[in-house]
Amino acid sequence: MWGKTWLLSCCLMPYCEKGAAGLPGFKGSKGEKGDPNLNVSKGDQGEPGKDGPPGPQGMTGEKGEKGDRGECGLLGDRGVQHGEPGVPGAKGEPGARGPAGVKGIRGLRGMKGDRGPQGKRGDRGLRGLKGSMGQSGPRLQSAFSVGLYPSKSFPPSGFPVRFDKVFYNGENHYDVVTSKFNCTYSGVYVFSYQITVRNKPLRASLVVNGVRKVRSRDTLQGQDIDQASNLVILKLDVGDEVWVETLRDWNGVYSSSEDDSTFSGFLLYPD
Repeated sequence: MWGKTWLLSCCLMPYCEKGAAGLPGFKGSKGEKGDPNLNVSKGDQGEPGKDGPPGPQGMTGEKGEKGDRGECGLLGDRGVQHGEPGVPGAKGEPGARGPAGVKGIRGLRGMKGDRGPQGKRGDRGLRGLKGSMGQSGPRLQSAFSVGLYPSKSFPPSGFPVRFDKVFYNGENHYDVVTSKFNCTYSGVYVFSYQITVRNKPLRASLVVNGVRKVRSRDTLQGQDIDQASNLVILKLDVGDEVWVETLRDWNGVYSSSEDDSTFSGFLLYPD
């Protein structure tokens, strides 16, 4: 009603300048629902809509009440109970010996098997007890040591030097007459000689059965004094002879009260 009156007043008013915009009006109240349109034809059925998104998970329901307890089953039959073990009985007497069985026929000897692998080395055994001392047999001995008297200085060459000054000759294996050692026991011997040299040169040799085995040389001249010596180990047989001799005119073997020339030997071990 207010709107229609305002419109009419505006039409009757003389033309005038446009006024300023008025304030917006208040929102009108909702009108009544109109009558349905009976002449509207029904439209075609639309396509089915797509599935909407899943809704939020619902709240967990309340826990149900506990059901009643079922009836107890029937009791089964009782099993048979085993008794406790009895006390062991006394040991019985041994039975009589049965008759000897029939001796079977010995079978043929089988083929020799292959050699097995070598076993591991066993542990070292305990040390045995010390045995009793055996009886020793007679010990073979042979030794000598002789020297040269001053009167026998400068002996002739090519002959045994006359060592007749005896220091030791307990077994008498050195012959003072021939100036040779005679081998009585076969074995290994040690021989040595030490000769004082004066006025003349010296060439001395240890001889075995006529064969020169060891040689020494000293070229001394004048009144000076020198020494020549040697030592050797030899294998001898029974009956071998050993001596010392000078060669050619080099026979400056000397001895005095102040100087000695010696020849010695002994059995190291017998065969």
